[in-house]
Amino acid sequence: MWAYESVFYQIYPLGFCGAPFENDGVAKNRIQKVKEWIPHLEKLGVNAIYFSPLFESDTHGYNARDYRKVDVRLGTNEDFKEVCDALHDAGIRVVLDGVFNHAGRGFFAFQDVLKNREGSRYKDWFHINFGGNSNYNDGLWYEGWEGNYDLVKLNLRNEEVIQYLLDSVSCWVKEWDIDGLRLDVAYCLDHDFVRRLRSHCEGLKEDFFLVGEMLHGDYNQLMNDAMLHSATNYECYKGLHSSFNSMNMFEIIHSLLRQFGPENWTLYRGKHLLSFVDNHDVSRIATILQEPKHLPLIYALCFGMPGIPCVYYGSEWGAAGDKANGDPSLRPSFDEPEWNALTAWISQLAEAKKGSEALNYGSFRSVVLTNKQCIFERKSENERVLVAINADSEAYTAHFDAGCGMAEDIITGETHDFGGGSELPAYSAYFWKCEK
Repeated sequence: MWAYESVFYQIYPLGFCGAPFENDGVAKNRIQKVKEWIPHLEKLGVNAIYFSPLFESDTHGYNARDYRKVDVRLGTNEDFKEVCDALHDAGIRVVLDGVFNHAGRGFFAFQDVLKNREGSRYKDWFHINFGGNSNYNDGLWYEGWEGNYDLVKLNLRNEEVIQYLLDSVSCWVKEWDIDGLRLDVAYCLDHDFVRRLRSHCEGLKEDFFLVGEMLHGDYNQLMNDAMLHSATNYECYKGLHSSFNSMNMFEIIHSLLRQFGPENWTLYRGKHLLSFVDNHDVSRIATILQEPKHLPLIYALCFGMPGIPCVYYGSEWGAAGDKANGDPSLRPSFDEPEWNALTAWISQLAEAKKGSEALNYGSFRSVVLTNKQCIFERKSENERVLVAINADSEAYTAHFDAGCGMAEDIITGETHDFGGGSELPAYSAYFWKCEK
């Protein structure tokens, strides 16, 4: 599938475009700002964009009012079609955020329930107790997502709700020719609904990609041949930055062995999780890492390990953002993209990843592992790549059987001779493609 050979880029549209947090109802064509960034995306090596919510909502996008209308703060459906057409013309796929677990209080069906109560034709679209009360003093109780009552949980066992959501996806494919969906809080979704969604999407478009937001537990519960193609790799998200900050590369490598290693009990061997070092919900990686010189290295590890790498807008040049300052601080509007040494490095990683069979589909095996260094093998039928990371401030010489005498670094194109040990300079990373 195309997604397994891609480098993703995440944009949070409301923040990226500088829209006001509260929906002021004022229509403004902000979404076409994305078109201005296409040359940057092409230079960066991105070939898929995942858009966080962009449908009409109360505030942040995850509290939708209408699943078939682009938020007025961003523009119109026609405006977004121009964006999608331009992205597709540039060879960039489009993945939208499918928020199917809950809607906003402004959602038309919930507003009808508040108005007509037991007489509403939509009362069974939600989980409602007319004998209770809500935090908003509605004179009725309803289930909200994890206690957040601005997020009204949808009844995904109700056929009308299911059809409304599936028909909405059909509209998105028809209007914008989208290529996939990222499912918000996928771990909360009814499994039968996810199966219905997979079948429906397969009938809409060949190779339609489904990735789910998963935080913990066994991702195989939703990531399988009947449900999702992929899941967010939050286990390794934590392991990535923790390994650098604690100078303990054992943490991330052991997680990767647990997920993709050669043992029979490996959980996800042959599968493709979405890999990331930050996103719209967590502090930016430039803020989390204690040593700035580790920033290029964590991206090398993210691109070299099994999975589909995803870069969050702005982080490619090292933008900062602290979750402690609130979600809006993680979702700013940048006047224009920046380009620096980190951006150029990520661009090189993107080209290396997209062009490597081993990095896209290869197995995973740990070769050298210390607190501050790791070398692991990615091996496919026709290619073998050794990914080497030295996170130390001192040079390190690795002595190991590389299985070949010479290699080419697919990032820089430089030739490497394994004879006499492999010296890794301080704060360095290599992707060595071994001779057969």
